Amino acid sequence: MRIAITGGTGLVGHNVAVLLSAAGHEVVLVARGRNRVHPAVAGACLIRAGLEDAPALARACAGCEAVVHCAGINRELGEQIYARVHVQGTRNVVAAAREAGVRKLVLLSFLRARPDCGSAYHESKWAAEEMVRGSGLDYSILKCGVIYGKGDHMLDHLSHAFYTFPVFGLVGFRDKPIRPNAVEDVARIIGACVLQGALSRQTVAVVGPEELTLRQAVRRVARVVGRRPFMFPLPVWFHYVLGWCLERLMKVPMVSLAQVRILSEGLGEPSSPCEPMPAELASRIPFSEEQIRKGLPAPGRFGLRDLRGCGACARAHPHKTIVFLEMP
Repeated sequence: MRIAITGGTGLVGHNVAVLLSAAGHEVVLVARGRNRVHPAVAGACLIRAGLEDAPALARACAGCEAVVHCAGINRELGEQIYARVHVQGTRNVVAAAREAGVRKLVLLSFLRARPDCGSAYHESKWAAEEMVRGSGLDYSILKCGVIYGKGDHMLDHLSHAFYTFPVFGLVGFRDKPIRPNAVEDVARIIGACVLQGALSRQTVAVVGPEELTLRQAVRRVARVVGRRPFMFPLPVWFHYVLGWCLERLMKVPMVSLAQVRILSEGLGEPSSPCEPMPAELASRIPFSEEQIRKGLPAPGRFGLRDLRGCGACARAHPHKTIVFLEMP
């Protein structure tokens, strides 16, 4: 089977590509960045294009039986805005899939995506869902919360923060629930949708097997890293200010405006009713110390290399560090 994957070199996309390639299927990776391609899929077709490039999407989908749409953003930067990536991009993916006669479309969405909530991120993800539901294609929409694994932002940023700062500010004064998903579980569920026809024409919440508070999750990661930061709550408005600043200062901000909204709401349950996940497909990998350890990056602090426009400066002064208060 030939399967196209948008966001094919990202966290979820490349894990899906590895799983499908290992099963003997041909994958087409669509990605605009220069992220590494896993050795297991080094022979895959890689199309360097954004979701606005309709002709490139048409080439990617040609001859495919399924499309896995993983591409998305959690902050706006330049021309990469939610309306363009999540809404217009999904419209282009749906059009390319229909033109190619694709059998199945899987959309990776967000657990609390919904309309008319005042968040462009949430609303654009909901608009993408509605587009897929109305596409006429066989689809599966997976509404995921936190996804972690090697190369993610969550464990990566928490780890670097613990090596950089002695303190950690929690979002808001009420500790919210979180149910982390191992990326291997998410990839397995997507594989079942593509290869076995699972979750046909369904919108399903994908949550981890363990519910814990954000404070508990952070402490668990800190314990694995070998750090004991002093944790305390800070008002949500402070995090919005911090997120606004960091989006403009960092290449990959420690916290974005969308992430502040996400964490202030919690990530335990979907915002709207979803169809139940079958027991045989439900996430089963716990947020254990062993699993966390597998996903951690090399030890290190945040530094000049993490700032926008400071790559050359960081190479010249590799031991200098710029310090910010880290948020998840």
